[in-house]
Amino acid sequence: MDLFSRSWAALRAAVADLQDEDFARPSGCTGWLVRDLVCHLVIDAQDVLITLVTPAETEPTRDAVTYWNVAQAPPTGDDPLDALTVRLAAAYQEPGLLKFHLDDVGSAAGRAAELADPDLRVATQDMVLTAGDYLSAYVLEWTLHHLDLIAHLPDAAGPPAEGLARSREMLEKIAGTPFPASFSDKDALLVGTGRRAPTDAERVELGELAAKLPLVLG
Repeated sequence: MDLFSRSWAALRAAVADLQDEDFARPSGCTGWLVRDLVCHLVIDAQDVLITLVTPAETEPTRDAVTYWNVAQAPPTGDDPLDALTVRLAAAYQEPGLLKFHLDDVGSAAGRAAELADPDLRVATQDMVLTAGDYLSAYVLEWTLHHLDLIAHLPDAAGPPAEGLARSREMLEKIAGTPFPASFSDKDALLVGTGRRAPTDAERVELGELAAKLPLVLG
């Protein structure tokens, strides 16, 4: 729960530090500008708020790791929600409005997470999880999107080290095998999720794991 808050606070702070011109730069999400990614974060924050006030009576069906589904191919941008995100981001016109909306809804999501009972069972996307597991899953979401946000902003602050480490741990569980020890947490996440291709040397180190990559999470 604390790691959710630290990861989310760091990501929101990184957005708050953006210059207006940064919103028109590409992000690490293929086909999305930084403004599109920030708009997606607003939607994510809304999802967190909705889920935390949607209690479930049944036993959990997923945990922080099994929350994630692995797709067969990267998104193409044809998904209606992805297309809507791009149009909605463009409608803001002024980056300051998008910053304000993320700060407003994002702060509320952060407060809701701090107040949530980690043992509370919540429902989302036809799944039931404890609130603690749901928020733990989002550490991976925030960390990957923080890396996406700063992909072409070399001077921007990165995600917290503990968020990177926890996200790597979850990705390794999803993969069913660890990444080579020589990989930094950041490189394991970027290569593991297809955000960059492995070098020839890295591919050799990955061994049989290379054939499973990328892990496209959804």
